[in-house]
Amino acid sequence: MSKNIVVTGASSGFGALTARALAGAGHTVYAGMRETAGRNAPAVTALREYAAEHDVDLRAVEMDVADQASVDAAIARVVADTGRLDVVVHNAGHMVLGPAEAFTSEQLAAVYDANVLSTQRVNRAALPHLRAQGDGLLVWVGSSSSRGGTPPYLAPYFAAKAAGDALAVSYAAEVARFGIDTTIVVPGAFTRGTNHFAHAGHPQDADVVAAYEERYAGLLDQVAQRLAALVPADADPAEVARQIARVVGLPKGERPLRVHVDPAHDGAEEVFDHGDRIRADFYRRIGLEDLLHPAA
Repeated sequence: MSKNIVVTGASSGFGALTARALAGAGHTVYAGMRETAGRNAPAVTALREYAAEHDVDLRAVEMDVADQASVDAAIARVVADTGRLDVVVHNAGHMVLGPAEAFTSEQLAAVYDANVLSTQRVNRAALPHLRAQGDGLLVWVGSSSSRGGTPPYLAPYFAAKAAGDALAVSYAAEVARFGIDTTIVVPGAFTRGTNHFAHAGHPQDADVVAAYEERYAGLLDQVAQRLAALVPADADPAEVARQIARVVGLPKGERPLRVHVDPAHDGAEEVFDHGDRIRADFYRRIGLEDLLHPAA
């Protein structure tokens, strides 16, 4: 059954791949991105060309996830155009690289805003519609870094992704009685095929960076190189998009809480599985087992 879907951060990377995969599966997809008439105008053109070439319903929508008014307007447009919203894919985010101490507190706040507060803005705009219809799906694009191998010089990003995962897990229970499903897709470190590393931010305090370079000379490059060495040559970031499309196509109530797509196998899957089992057991112990699945 065709669904109306919005994907955040869809100008490139996992977001662009996911928007295309979902449209290819027969859904009406709104690819959220900011500055559609500015720096992302080429992405909008590419989107339109893809939609025409593949005869799919794929539309760009102006959405700056750092701005509540922009998010509200984007969700309102989707509902006005299609009559309802079925699926939200929380994909927008931003990576930074460098010694944790060298980032200002304002930089850490910006990373948290991009990766965590953005989802809250979108939820506050979208969930009233999903709750009113008693149906819907939230897909959260997380990261294996929340629980698996955590190499140095990625601390602000790791902390933000861990916070986003915790928020997603809490939301899963709180929206279940409204009939809303939740799946967290957990990609590993794809060092090729996305712009995560190429577009990563860096710390502002050059003096602190220099102090760390004295003891950890070349570590930033080493981390990138050694992560890349762990990832198989045939690792395809489009598999993340395919898994999201698969989850969207599953019947309500049969979607897994978590799906792992980690070609490097950094250990996150084992840790998450253990934590998710403990959570489920605890909900049963306190008599809230119904919150583990969306209401029919």
